[in-house]
Amino acid sequence: MLIGVPKEIKNHEYRVGLTPAGVQELSKQGHRVLIETNAGLAIGFTDELYQQAGADIVDAADALYAQADLIVKVKEPQQQERQWLRPDQLLFTYLHLAADKILTQDLIASGASCIAYETVTDQFGGLPLLAPMSEVAGRMAIQAGMHALENPQGGKGILLGGVPGVQAAKVIIIGGGVVGEQAARMSIGLGADTTVIDKSLNRLRQLDTHFGTQMKTVFATQDAIEAAIRHADLIIGAVLIPGAKAPKLVTKAMLSLMQTGTVLVDVAIDQGGCFETSKVTTHEAPTFIEDGVIHYGVANMPGAVAQSATYALTNATLPFILTLANHGLTQALKQDAHLRQGLNIYQGQLTHPAVAAAHDYPYQDLHSWL
Repeated sequence: MLIGVPKEIKNHEYRVGLTPAGVQELSKQGHRVLIETNAGLAIGFTDELYQQAGADIVDAADALYAQADLIVKVKEPQQQERQWLRPDQLLFTYLHLAADKILTQDLIASGASCIAYETVTDQFGGLPLLAPMSEVAGRMAIQAGMHALENPQGGKGILLGGVPGVQAAKVIIIGGGVVGEQAARMSIGLGADTTVIDKSLNRLRQLDTHFGTQMKTVFATQDAIEAAIRHADLIIGAVLIPGAKAPKLVTKAMLSLMQTGTVLVDVAIDQGGCFETSKVTTHEAPTFIEDGVIHYGVANMPGAVAQSATYALTNATLPFILTLANHGLTQALKQDAHLRQGLNIYQGQLTHPAVAAAHDYPYQDLHSWL
């Protein structure tokens, strides 16, 4: 199969779809890999390294799209890139379609088949291609929030872990999944007063067993969330419903309960955000202030630590890329139920129920085609 890896063009996105080691694995199995020139340059993956791994370098993105059977990316194709997709092409990347109706419409119109990393499942009930970036984003959420709490950023001027004789910051994490757990790990490690709120008692028990008295756990109700945010310094939104829009757990009215300079970091922003007042921001301008509350809504957080994130992502995606390349889309979907869960669009038809519900679209049951 001919596999194309374009350079990412989203704002301050430095990740790349494959490492040179990933290219080498595909090349050894007889596949040809095209890499857009300088696709990995920002993180030390030069064209020469890719060529040594067996890739061919392509000077222009449109030429790459015109040739490749399978496009492997990191972020959703931007408007310019969507014009280059073909009906016989397969796109494999993060999509987060429930939060973007225009993107969904454009991909349907392209006729391409699109597999979203974030909805591929595994035998443990997890999301193996979302997990590595959730781990990165969860840890980064504390870093970003800690920076935003500084006075020059508009924050309260609070040191997250305090110092002897000075109280530590209060960190509230809404959602106890992969993002929430990693955020808690960082928060606890820095000495903050850390609380995780989740609606699953089983998950709260797991976190309690793991972290013990280093962290508090609270069952998620509206009353509990309102009580927690009144005295919080940093609030992390770490809620995920696979494939669907994130629920709005903190409303605009609730901002009045918070102290001036409180920081909200919405890690669910790719899925529409779990704070009602969240808006997508960029690494260039990561925060905005509404009603005295600082909001951070960068939609590609791991792009700021792109080398680490690219290694982690390729480690997770490469087995699936090999399956698609070795067997083709139809056979790969037939033999792998977890990969089938990742298919969001098939040749102009929407195939994921959560995305369909988000946009009030009809969807086709994939099983009727396989």
